[in-house]
Amino acid sequence: MTKEISAKQIIDLTVTSLGSSGEGVGKVDGFAVFAVGALPGEDVRVKLNQVKKSYATGQVIKVVTTSKERVTPVCPVYKECGGCQLQHLSYEGQLKAKQQQVVDALERIGHFHDIKVLPTIGDEIPWHYRNKMQVPVAMEGKKIEIGCFAQATHKIIDVEECFIQKEKNNVIAAVVRKWMKEFKIPGYMEDKQRGIVRHIMGRVGVRTGEVMVVLVTATPTVPHAKELVYMLQKEVPGFKTLVQNINTRHTNVILGEKNKIIFGSGSIKDKLGDLSFNISAQSFFQVNSEQAQKLYDTALEYAKLTGKETVVDVYCGTGTITLFLAQKAKNVFGIEIVPSAIRDAKTNAKENKIANANFILGDAAKELPNLLGAGVKPDVIVLDPPRAGCEVRVLEAIASVKPKRIVYVSCNPATLARDLVVLTKAKYKITKVQPVDMFPQTSHVECVALMSRVQK
Repeated sequence: MTKEISAKQIIDLTVTSLGSSGEGVGKVDGFAVFAVGALPGEDVRVKLNQVKKSYATGQVIKVVTTSKERVTPVCPVYKECGGCQLQHLSYEGQLKAKQQQVVDALERIGHFHDIKVLPTIGDEIPWHYRNKMQVPVAMEGKKIEIGCFAQATHKIIDVEECFIQKEKNNVIAAVVRKWMKEFKIPGYMEDKQRGIVRHIMGRVGVRTGEVMVVLVTATPTVPHAKELVYMLQKEVPGFKTLVQNINTRHTNVILGEKNKIIFGSGSIKDKLGDLSFNISAQSFFQVNSEQAQKLYDTALEYAKLTGKETVVDVYCGTGTITLFLAQKAKNVFGIEIVPSAIRDAKTNAKENKIANANFILGDAAKELPNLLGAGVKPDVIVLDPPRAGCEVRVLEAIASVKPKRIVYVSCNPATLARDLVVLTKAKYKITKVQPVDMFPQTSHVECVALMSRVQK
């Protein structure tokens, strides 16, 4: 088949499913084609841009037969911007697609064909949900560009309003743009390694209303910083602090290592449930506060805590899930390898007056056996790893302590399926999996899997 088609060729395609990145998938004589912008059930005309050994990718240039789930995207730059992948699919269709994405990963990668995957828990308002904004800044001639990168490029699409950002974040971007124009503050030019402002970060406390602005600069000082503070105070309700993050390196990494507080305390607070969390420039905090509550409530439900259990939270980060668990457990131990995250976790525990949460800085593969050696016998282990999933040695360490239940919180169905294979071989069975839509309008899905130890 690879000899019959080539890049730039136009083909007709019947779409049968959605890929994990939101593209429509169909086959031409058994050869897989991934078409950006296509939906299941549609007949489309596709211009191919890449042809590999076993598949091809392309862009829809004409929809011949339209799916009943197709809707008009609200964002005027949706097709150019790489931030969203599913605005052309109805929200009900998105929820079904994400449930199917989890099913497909479990079947294709894990060979699990009888797992109970529940309907996706949706967001009541699937727009303007992101409490954290990170947008690049650049110069196009004399024009300041602030927005999002076009998909798979470093070209900035200038965006006046992002429909998945909290409205306050859009106001922050507009105020910084206005300040840069008024005081002739140049954006960073990556090719010339010149300019001042590289990125703008906004963080919004959804429950508290507090707002932080972080200006990522290529220079050690910010000219006219007082004027920026004044403009933010005037135009952004709840503005509490302005932080300069200095990144002088020629790198794709957004944040540098040094922060300077220009105004305020350098942090804000927000709440999840009854808990209060301190959020600094580099702190991890779920970007969709409303859905995070549902995600953590599901994890808590699956843990089945009565107040007598000992729980270990592996990859605990800044302790958000750990502190939720601590309210219902006898003791909770959070393990994390990142020092700054452990510091934040301890601060959050102290501020919430939670005394039964213990945080351990270290490698989970080593710390789990250490806990067992110290007489700690976990009844429940909770996992919330990064997209790469768990290392095999961590999974083996978990199996060696033999908890009654494992609650796996995943942001990547593919690595979840891979890791569940290891755990099922260690005498655990998958009870159910609950997808949660943390990122409406995108192809990403989180889920919570419950595993129980098989009784002999």
